[in-house]
Amino acid sequence: MAKGEGAESGSAAGLLPTGILQAGERPAQGKKEPKKKKQQLSICNKLCYAVGGAPYQVTGCALGFFLQIYLLEVAQVDPFFASIILFVGRAWDAFTDPLVGFCISKSSWTRLGRLMPWIIFSTPLAILAYFLIWFVPDFPEGMERSQRFLWYLLFYCLFESLVTCFHVPYSALTMFISTEQSERDSATAYRMTVEVLGTVLGTAIQGQIVGQAKSPCLQNGSAVASENGNHTHSTASLKETQNAYLLAAGVIASIYVICAVILTLGVREQREPYEAQQAESMPFFQGLRLVMSHGPYVKLITGFLFTSLAFMLVEGNFALFCTYTLGFRNEFQNLLLAIMLSATFTIPFWQWFLTQFGKKRAVYVGISSAVPFLILMALIESNLIVTYVVAIAAGISVAAAFLLPWSMLPDVIDDFHLKQPQSSGTEPIFFSFYVFFTKFASGVSLGISTLSLDFVGYKTQGCSQLVQVQFTLKMLVTMVPIALILLGLLLFKLYPIDEEKRQHNKKALQALRDEASSSGCSDTDSTELASIL
Repeated sequence: MAKGEGAESGSAAGLLPTGILQAGERPAQGKKEPKKKKQQLSICNKLCYAVGGAPYQVTGCALGFFLQIYLLEVAQVDPFFASIILFVGRAWDAFTDPLVGFCISKSSWTRLGRLMPWIIFSTPLAILAYFLIWFVPDFPEGMERSQRFLWYLLFYCLFESLVTCFHVPYSALTMFISTEQSERDSATAYRMTVEVLGTVLGTAIQGQIVGQAKSPCLQNGSAVASENGNHTHSTASLKETQNAYLLAAGVIASIYVICAVILTLGVREQREPYEAQQAESMPFFQGLRLVMSHGPYVKLITGFLFTSLAFMLVEGNFALFCTYTLGFRNEFQNLLLAIMLSATFTIPFWQWFLTQFGKKRAVYVGISSAVPFLILMALIESNLIVTYVVAIAAGISVAAAFLLPWSMLPDVIDDFHLKQPQSSGTEPIFFSFYVFFTKFASGVSLGISTLSLDFVGYKTQGCSQLVQVQFTLKMLVTMVPIALILLGLLLFKLYPIDEEKRQHNKKALQALRDEASSSGCSDTDSTELASIL
């Protein structure tokens, strides 16, 4: 999940703070660097920056909730092949994150910045690939199954590569919009709110447009689309559903373009951290080795790996669960919308909660709050009103799961750069490998869950499914996510950056920056500070 991303941000892009001199340099005799004014971001700047997070969430939410049911019910891909598409697509998406992070680390500064060109040039190709994911081509009979499989695999992987070229630099841009922690914190809060709104948009647009089309279903091998079972009407209904998916894709693609344009025109990437850095950036693999050996980072991504996996399992199987286990074929899009609206409205609450009680405590309260609602969902019968109540309540924990990872990751970067002050250019590694592990795990889970449906006898376009299929869907949406959440929370006990440690790091960074601004300091000074910490 959209991921996404009220946070205490890291040091200025993980680079040496402005004014720190490299080894062997000394400030000019008799001169002191003037103390720099704080870089204040206007509300317009923050909003333009925040809007840039919407494309990833809008498209990701539409794909996460609807791609599985689209492949099985509309594109009529065999469940076995659908499981391969979902797994390979997510796994490929995971591998492209560190690859793009590596390429960004080797990018040089341009007139548009270092990160912005990736965002600008990936956008038109990404929207084309996204549109073709939701297109059902007419293939010659005989080779239809293999060609359809290759079509969706190709364009799903292509889109995930291109959206990674947008989102990884956008995530790293958090560290480059200002050198002030408070400004980055505020901008991140704007971003999280807009990203949750993006998930609402993705759910609402895809769900409401597709929900207007009446999908035919099969019962005992014959089409059930009208009272007399007219097969021609069934074919027309399927075509109507395919066109509805295309219309939704066109609307979402338009939102993607608009948000990318606003981000490009409204945000200026700060070059200052690069100018303060006289030496070259740390080699990628050396930086990767340092990042992956940083204890707090490993513990953070391991904990969120399991909790994110739980919510992704619910996301990927929720439409089928509502359709076949609960029997709400024409209501699942409204239930999804209820969850995401609830999450949107509770984001400010969790933002307030983590500032008052700390982020680690917010993890325990926010993520664990999903467990009783998942248990209730497993126990209730097909009662629409109760299901809506559970969906709205579950949205509260979805908001916490959405906000907290992106809020805590900059704290880890702060801690890393206090202990490794000579490292630079490692921010894309932090962001890309966090996304890598969660995406790869979600690919495995979705592939296995779709394959398990095939194993227990799932029927494409069935009006109903076997009892074992309904039971499997219930387990995938309730009990398995509960086990993953509990395991993730157990791992969070090992995460060392509590509120006291975070405040300590914040003060140390500020002291280092103030000292550098007033008189300058050498690399030796920075190393001494790191050894004290």
